[in-house]
Amino acid sequence: MTISKATDYLGKIVTIDIDRPLHSKHPKHGFVYELNYGFVPNTIAPDGEELDAYVIGSDIPLKKFTGFCIAVIHRTNDDDDKLVVVPENVKVTDDEIRSATNFQEQFFKSEIIRAS
Repeated sequence: MTISKATDYLGKIVTIDIDRPLHSKHPKHGFVYELNYGFVPNTIAPDGEELDAYVIGSDIPLKKFTGFCIAVIHRTNDDDDKLVVVPENVKVTDDEIRSATNFQEQFFKSEIIRAS
Protein backbone atom coordinates (compact mmCIF):
# COMPACT_ATOMS: atom_id res chain seq x y z
CA MET A 1 0.00 0.00 0.00
CA THR A 2 1.15 3.49 -0.84
CA ILE A 3 0.35 6.56 1.25
CA SER A 4 -1.26 8.82 -1.33
CA LYS A 5 -1.67 12.54 -1.57
CA ALA A 6 -4.87 13.21 -3.51
CA THR A 7 -3.44 16.17 -5.40
CA ASP A 8 -0.74 13.90 -6.91
CA TYR A 9 -3.51 12.45 -9.12
CA LEU A 10 -4.61 15.77 -10.66
CA GLY A 11 -4.44 15.63 -14.46
CA LYS A 12 -3.59 11.93 -14.50
CA ILE A 13 -5.40 8.84 -15.74
CA VAL A 14 -6.58 6.75 -12.81
CA THR A 15 -8.49 3.48 -12.42
CA ILE A 16 -11.20 3.35 -9.77
CA ASP A 17 -12.71 0.22 -8.22
CA ILE A 18 -16.39 1.05 -7.68
CA ASP A 19 -17.69 -0.28 -4.36
CA ARG A 20 -20.74 2.01 -4.23
CA PRO A 21 -22.29 1.95 -7.71
CA LEU A 22 -24.78 4.50 -8.97
CA HIS A 23 -28.11 4.30 -7.06
CA SER A 24 -26.75 1.99 -4.33
CA LYS A 25 -27.48 2.77 -0.68
CA HIS A 26 -24.84 3.71 1.89
CA PRO A 27 -24.57 0.78 4.33
CA LYS A 28 -24.57 2.92 7.50
CA HIS A 29 -26.16 6.27 6.69
CA GLY A 30 -28.87 5.18 4.26
CA PHE A 31 -28.43 7.87 1.61
CA VAL A 32 -28.38 6.85 -2.05
CA TYR A 33 -25.30 7.36 -4.22
CA GLU A 34 -26.25 9.68 -7.08
CA LEU A 35 -23.10 8.69 -8.99
CA ASN A 36 -20.54 5.91 -9.01
CA TYR A 37 -18.19 6.07 -6.04
CA GLY A 38 -15.13 4.01 -5.30
CA PHE A 39 -11.45 4.05 -4.49
CA VAL A 40 -7.97 3.84 -5.97
CA PRO A 41 -6.73 0.30 -5.23
CA ASN A 42 -3.55 -0.14 -3.17
CA THR A 43 -3.51 3.39 -1.74
CA ILE A 44 -3.83 4.78 1.76
CA ALA A 45 -5.45 8.17 2.35
CA PRO A 46 -4.98 10.28 5.50
CA ASP A 47 -8.09 8.68 7.03
CA GLY A 48 -6.38 5.26 6.90
CA GLU A 49 -8.66 3.94 4.15
CA GLU A 50 -8.03 3.73 0.42
CA LEU A 51 -8.23 7.01 -1.52
CA ASP A 52 -11.87 7.64 -2.51
CA ALA A 53 -13.17 8.93 -5.83
CA TYR A 54 -16.38 10.20 -7.39
CA VAL A 55 -16.97 9.27 -11.03
CA ILE A 56 -18.89 11.95 -12.92
CA GLY A 57 -20.09 11.34 -16.47
CA SER A 58 -21.46 7.80 -16.36
CA ASP A 59 -25.18 7.14 -16.09
CA ILE A 60 -24.96 3.38 -15.49
CA PRO A 61 -23.74 1.48 -12.40
CA LEU A 62 -20.09 0.45 -12.82
CA LYS A 63 -17.67 -2.02 -11.21
CA LYS A 64 -14.48 -0.32 -12.49
CA PHE A 65 -13.72 2.93 -14.26
CA THR A 66 -10.64 4.48 -15.85
CA GLY A 67 -10.67 8.21 -16.49
CA PHE A 68 -9.02 11.56 -15.80
CA CYS A 69 -8.74 13.11 -12.36
CA ILE A 70 -9.88 16.67 -12.97
CA ALA A 71 -10.23 17.82 -9.36
CA VAL A 72 -9.91 16.98 -5.68
CA ILE A 73 -12.58 17.75 -3.13
CA HIS A 74 -10.50 18.70 -0.10
CA ARG A 75 -12.55 18.50 3.07
CA THR A 76 -11.45 21.20 5.47
CA ASN A 77 -13.31 19.81 8.50
CA ASP A 78 -12.53 16.11 7.94
CA ASP A 79 -9.28 14.31 7.18
CA ASP A 80 -10.49 12.93 3.86
CA ASP A 81 -10.05 14.03 0.25
CA LYS A 82 -12.03 12.74 -2.74
CA LEU A 83 -10.84 12.54 -6.32
CA VAL A 84 -13.19 13.67 -9.09
CA VAL A 85 -12.73 11.42 -12.12
CA VAL A 86 -14.39 11.85 -15.53
CA PRO A 87 -14.29 10.21 -18.97
CA GLU A 88 -11.80 11.59 -21.50
CA ASN A 89 -12.74 14.99 -22.97
CA VAL A 90 -15.51 15.64 -20.42
CA LYS A 91 -15.43 19.12 -18.90
CA VAL A 92 -17.14 19.74 -15.56
CA THR A 93 -17.38 23.06 -13.70
CA ASP A 94 -16.88 23.44 -9.96
CA ASP A 95 -20.63 24.11 -9.63
CA GLU A 96 -21.40 20.87 -11.48
CA ILE A 97 -19.01 18.97 -9.16
CA ARG A 98 -20.71 20.49 -6.10
CA SER A 99 -24.16 19.63 -7.44
CA ALA A 100 -23.23 16.03 -8.38
CA THR A 101 -21.56 15.28 -5.02
CA ASN A 102 -23.90 17.24 -2.74
CA PHE A 103 -25.75 14.08 -1.63
CA GLN A 104 -22.67 13.29 0.48
CA GLU A 105 -20.53 16.43 0.57
CA GLN A 106 -23.33 18.57 2.06
CA PHE A 107 -22.26 17.27 5.48
CA PHE A 108 -18.70 18.63 5.15
CA LYS A 109 -16.91 21.90 4.50
CA SER A 110 -14.67 21.61 1.48
CA GLU A 111 -12.82 23.30 -1.35
CA ILE A 112 -12.32 22.10 -4.90
CA ILE A 113 -8.69 21.91 -6.00
CA ARG A 114 -7.73 21.70 -9.65
CA ALA A 115 -4.39 21.40 -11.44
CA SER A 116 -2.83 24.82 -11.94
